[in-house]
Amino acid sequence: MNFQGHPVQPQREAKLRYLDADFQVLREGDYVRCAVSGDPIRIDNLRYWSVDKQEAYKSAIESLAAHKR
Repeated sequence: MNFQGHPVQPQREAKLRYLDADFQVLREGDYVRCAVSGDPIRIDNLRYWSVDKQEAYKSAIESLAAHKR
């Protein structure tokens, strides 16, 4: 099957509690927002977050930028 068109956009923003090596889903959803860029991050692509600040980051670059603020 050949898919033509735009990728499927995330539908609902999730609410998570960020833990040391995992996160807990408080409200089901497809994505969270990057605290630095505001871009949506699909839950299955989420790799970077701060336990202390309870915020998610799109990549290591945004994580470092948040650490410097």
